[in-house]
Amino acid sequence: MTSIIIAMISLLLPILAILISPFLRAKKGAIFSGFIFLISFLAIIYNLFIGNTFYITLFNAVEPIGRIYVFGDAISHAFGFTIAFVSAMVAFYSFPYMKHRFEEMGIDTSEFKKYWFLYNLYASSMLWLVYAGNLILLYIFLEISLVTSFLLIYYYGYGDKEWVALLYFVWTHIAGALAIIGFLIVGFENKTLALSEIKFIGMTAWLLIFLGMIVKLPGFGAHIWLPWAHAEAPTPVSALLSPLTVGLASYILLRIYFIDSSFIEVYRIPIFIYGAFTSLYAGLSVFRQTDFKRLLAYSTVSQMGYILIALTLGTAGIIGLVIQYISHAFGKSILFMSAGSLIAIYQLRNIEKMGGLHEQVPTISNASLFGFMNLSGILTIGMIGEFYILKGLTDTFGLALLFIFLVVLVFILSGLYSFYTMKRVYYGTPKDYSKVDVSRFLDVPLYIIACISILLLLPPMATWFINSILSIFGGGLQ
Repeated sequence: MTSIIIAMISLLLPILAILISPFLRAKKGAIFSGFIFLISFLAIIYNLFIGNTFYITLFNAVEPIGRIYVFGDAISHAFGFTIAFVSAMVAFYSFPYMKHRFEEMGIDTSEFKKYWFLYNLYASSMLWLVYAGNLILLYIFLEISLVTSFLLIYYYGYGDKEWVALLYFVWTHIAGALAIIGFLIVGFENKTLALSEIKFIGMTAWLLIFLGMIVKLPGFGAHIWLPWAHAEAPTPVSALLSPLTVGLASYILLRIYFIDSSFIEVYRIPIFIYGAFTSLYAGLSVFRQTDFKRLLAYSTVSQMGYILIALTLGTAGIIGLVIQYISHAFGKSILFMSAGSLIAIYQLRNIEKMGGLHEQVPTISNASLFGFMNLSGILTIGMIGEFYILKGLTDTFGLALLFIFLVVLVFILSGLYSFYTMKRVYYGTPKDYSKVDVSRFLDVPLYIIACISILLLLPPMATWFINSILSIFGGGLQ
């Protein structure tokens, strides 16, 4: 009963943020939204660390939809606490950033009413998605997240924002269309779409769902939309879109994998190679970017290659996938907010006009370092993710040198582009920019995320966390 009550708190509280925040003043809306998601985060983390699971049936629908329910297990909680926590920090950050953006656009701050409604609905839909126990329910929440993020880009983006928003809308709905066709095939073959009652996933359905999620991640070839959307979205949306939304494709693949892993087992090597190529191609593309946000978008594509690699590496790889999602969410949210701070303070996006900015904005610079440490797997939870990916690699392929070389090369490349970017943006000869006082709303949320990413690396938090994830496989660390 306790687990159900706490679960209801974590899932229903965000509704208050959706309904109430539009009626609050801009700053109070940020504080209210942030604290609502923080309470949700604490409720989820409590369930995760004490191993609480729950199943709540909402109603029974006709065949082939089946039982509509929400449920929580270690995987849902791991994704859920990440979404709630990052959403809280980005909500706090949103106040000064979007105030600057509205002034830049010549819009009155009353626009915050619309912004808070869309922002909270967007963040909540991602949270609800990872607790959906039916594929149709999951798809509904996926669509809500896509429509709300589309509107946020359309209303408040940069450059040719309408065109970018439509590009994003079309590509993400290609992903959704492929996925829903796959889901319907699963439903007709199993006479239900309830995750707990699906017995198998046919190869055609698996292929369609997989291709849809490749577009959503995205993988190489389907990545064309992501640099545009992430670069031109308002920065708070980028800070959710990159680390959370695209990574939810990994959650959907994971749920399908838990039901029937046959597709991944049959096509393990091609998927592994494709994931490695995606990481290497996008990682190398980072070095060619001059727009800071576009650079981070290519980094996202590279990091999503990790997800595909991990998916092919058995139990240890799955643990690595979950941790990689968390690490990427922490690191990339910090980095997008750092990039956004430079836009709000100096109207700077072009890296060639940066350099030496550590002298002017040391708090933003140091926060960026923690962001890149997460991406590189250095002294943050990302280290554990890389360990489990390597363990999954040796468990699956033994000491096959080619596979080890590719994965190690991917890890090294992440570190190289991370610290090369730090050097280009924050170190070297300072440019002629004045030193400014940075709003605490722009930097404190970044440090809170950084602290959690480090705490999850250290005992006892690390041990509790890994044991919680391992519990879904029936085991834990000794």
